[in-house]
Amino acid sequence: MKKLFTVIGALSLLTLSGCSNTPSNSDSEYQGQTLKVFNWGEYIEPSVISDFEDEFGVTVVYETFLSNEAMYTKVQTGETYDVLVPSDYMIERMVQEDMLQELDLSKIPNIGNLADGVKNLPYDPDNTYSVPYFWGSVGIVYNKNNVDINDLENEGWAIFQDTDYAGRIYMYDSERDSFMIAFKSLGYSMNTSNESEIQEAYDWLIQINDTMSPAYVTDEVIDAMSSGQKDLAVVYSGDAVTILMENEDMAYYCPTEGTNLWSDAMVIPKNAENPDLAHEFINFILGYDASYANSEYAGYASSNAEVLEELSAGEFEGNDAYIPRSGYDKDEVFVYNKELTAKLSELWVKVKAH
Repeated sequence: MKKLFTVIGALSLLTLSGCSNTPSNSDSEYQGQTLKVFNWGEYIEPSVISDFEDEFGVTVVYETFLSNEAMYTKVQTGETYDVLVPSDYMIERMVQEDMLQELDLSKIPNIGNLADGVKNLPYDPDNTYSVPYFWGSVGIVYNKNNVDINDLENEGWAIFQDTDYAGRIYMYDSERDSFMIAFKSLGYSMNTSNESEIQEAYDWLIQINDTMSPAYVTDEVIDAMSSGQKDLAVVYSGDAVTILMENEDMAYYCPTEGTNLWSDAMVIPKNAENPDLAHEFINFILGYDASYANSEYAGYASSNAEVLEELSAGEFEGNDAYIPRSGYDKDEVFVYNKELTAKLSELWVKVKAH
């Protein structure tokens, strides 16, 4: 995922979703029950929660996290939730560590609504443990007036080393994404564990730090690029959707060397207290109404094929960031690798301190 947000924003959303009235559906078999959901910030349209509560006569306790690692730590220490929404590589890790339940897909008929781009993903090809929520890519938002499209097409990710744009770039403050860019620019897999390739990528990033005066950002890149403060930025596709809607001078480009095609998906942890209601929630989110509301609200590509098609031809028509590139053989999904994760984290500290 991908949107980070402030603590104030988190508390606001919790207030909206955690203070529901007495459940109204007296005919529901779940009447009076509670569902605990742990999701990214700014990732659900608040009315979707109240609609689910009304339909099933339940209360949703909705909490948010800022990173996969923060989510993982909280669950690992024993906190119980019924539904989590981790990213691809974290789902792979949690499956390896036996932290997730297998899903009963007969209770999730709306899985038939999935878009082609989120089917058969390598971390869970048969949806044994997870069902996609949002998906997207990592690309470049650029100012069409100040950046030559020929430079982008000829240089790809290496445009972040082009000194013609020194002092005019935002790099995303994430070791995995930044090393992905370096690996792809050098022609390597973003999941490589080859020591010499990792060293080359490290040197590639050091060169940016030494010659380009980059600004390292996370969620603040949205407002910064919307107001045109820089000319080039590494941006998640959903955030790029917002930027392009707010500033007509901005455009989105995915380099031909490939990029990270990511997805966040709904899972049920092993220690969930209400797995039956969790299946209902997952199915509800995959439905047309909830999927449409969530995607329109967050700007991220829906996992629902009908919603994806309608929004791309409607509100997000002409917005190149909304529908992720799919079927491109140089794009990859992150694979969980404990040793690589630790190595890149160590090197990223050195890059930023250089």
